[in-house]
Amino acid sequence: MNKLRSNCLNFMELLAQNIALISPTMTAALIVPLMFATTGNLSWLSYAVGTVMLLFVAFSLNQFAKRTTMAGSMYNYASSGLGFTGGALCGWCLVWAYLFIGLAGTTGFTIFAGKLLAAIHISLPPVILFAVCLGTCFFMAYKDIRISTLIMLGFEAFSCFFILLLVGIVLGHHHFAIDTTQFSFKGASMLSLGMGVVVAIFSLVGFESSTAFGEEAVNPLKTIPRSIIWSLLLTGAFFILVSYTEVLGTRGYSTTLDQIDAPLNVLATMYHVPYLWPLLSAGAMFSFFALASSCMNAGARVMFAMGRHEFFHKSTSTAHQNHGTPHVALATMAVVMFSVVTVSYYVLVDNGMAVLDEFNDAGTMGAFGFLGAYILITLAAPAFLKKRGELMARDIVMCVAAMVLLLVPAIGSVYPVPAPPVNAFPYVFAAYLFIGYVRIMAMQHQKPQRVEEISLEIKKVAQPA
Repeated sequence: MNKLRSNCLNFMELLAQNIALISPTMTAALIVPLMFATTGNLSWLSYAVGTVMLLFVAFSLNQFAKRTTMAGSMYNYASSGLGFTGGALCGWCLVWAYLFIGLAGTTGFTIFAGKLLAAIHISLPPVILFAVCLGTCFFMAYKDIRISTLIMLGFEAFSCFFILLLVGIVLGHHHFAIDTTQFSFKGASMLSLGMGVVVAIFSLVGFESSTAFGEEAVNPLKTIPRSIIWSLLLTGAFFILVSYTEVLGTRGYSTTLDQIDAPLNVLATMYHVPYLWPLLSAGAMFSFFALASSCMNAGARVMFAMGRHEFFHKSTSTAHQNHGTPHVALATMAVVMFSVVTVSYYVLVDNGMAVLDEFNDAGTMGAFGFLGAYILITLAAPAFLKKRGELMARDIVMCVAAMVLLLVPAIGSVYPVPAPPVNAFPYVFAAYLFIGYVRIMAMQHQKPQRVEEISLEIKKVAQPA
């Protein structure tokens, strides 16, 4: 069987997939201090600008989403505009992105699960928590994608509810007065704001993941484009509000925000609601679990689609006979994720990486994959529309604008040169891209007829119905 269960995901479930992969709680719990270290009082503005920038990318993405749909859609989207080579590189980038952002979810789950267990005097090795997180993610995704997305939605809603409750308490303590210092550009620079936008974009990646569920969505040509835009708008607004509140709320604390590793817990203590601490930690744990689950689901769909074209082993393109889920691709994602996070913890960097170091490095690594995929999709959009005879001047303008805006995080990732080991990450990703390109060249040399069949199949997709 190579068909997934059709018409099983509605708009809310697709929206849940996107929001779970963006993981608003991750930014509120761990990323805002990093943003403050970069842009200070203008942290909220960096999130606003980052959201607007990605809306341009979403415009290019939706040129495909409202016209055609299938499993692993971003891979197929790029293929229909740029051909087999461009599409395969896009899919290769996405597998990397979902793998490493999924590892950020796994390590985030482990961090907060460890905090909760420590509160009741229980200590478990991180590898056990890695296995619990990824094993449960796999079981849910294997059994039923609808159950998996509904659980993700519930977990993220639980977490965001208590974060917003804390936000209301902090703002109420300040009588909802406007914090004018956060609207002053004194001491700010374009370089720091640009670096802040890099952090913001990396917080927002994953808004497109619903495109991977084209064969399983209800009315996909409408629900998928809507889920892309709404996930960006909702999470962008959430980040602006939360970053504004954390900057305001921690002012005057003994430690500056950029040095605080658990800002939500600090705010709960500062504003005399310590009973929220375990709820916030539980919410963060649930949210990171949802992040790992959404990445496993989305990455498996991309692998499933690429397996159909024999880029990966053909077994990855099989769906379970009863559940209609890509069980082989899911198992592959689960095993690779567990292997990488465990080896990193026990072997790399002075005989083992701290889990928080793994979280930071995995998030940065994953962002490179998303950035590569977004650039390829933006380039593919006008080519796709031209093949259909639908290209207009505004489409070219939007494409150019999106490419210019994407240069901000691309350049910001390498200049100024980050500290080790992050300075090596772009070269590691470049080596990964080279391996993917070698695989593409090998397919074109060894299976030219199959590549031609794939090209004809892609050409049919690009044509108007």
